[in-house]
Amino acid sequence: MAKDDSRKEETAPAPAASQNVNVQLVPSGQSDQPILANFTALHASSGVALIDFGFLDPGALNALTQLARTGKKMPERMSGRLGARVAVPYDSLANLHQQIGRVLQALAKQRKTAQ
Repeated sequence: MAKDDSRKEETAPAPAASQNVNVQLVPSGQSDQPILANFTALHASSGVALIDFGFLDPGALNALTQLARTGKKMPERMSGRLGARVAVPYDSLANLHQQIGRVLQALAKQRKTAQ
């Protein structure tokens, strides 16, 4: 009797191809009004990252810059206005990181071609 050595190769399923979906976000309340933020803070939490968007008085920022340049003592605390706090799951944070990277690469490319 001949022994059959042919075996079916088990292969892992192919990873799903990346696809784009056109998502339209519909505003609610005043969510379509932009919030000006010149300060951000990121806080890690259980399952989500909390991103604070705030606004610091430009005059106060300039004063801090002058203090730093002259080597004077910096204040321990500075007050600003919290514009929004957004809780973002870590997978969405990774997507945001990729999107921001693409925007920054495009800006760098524009600057390079402008020179």
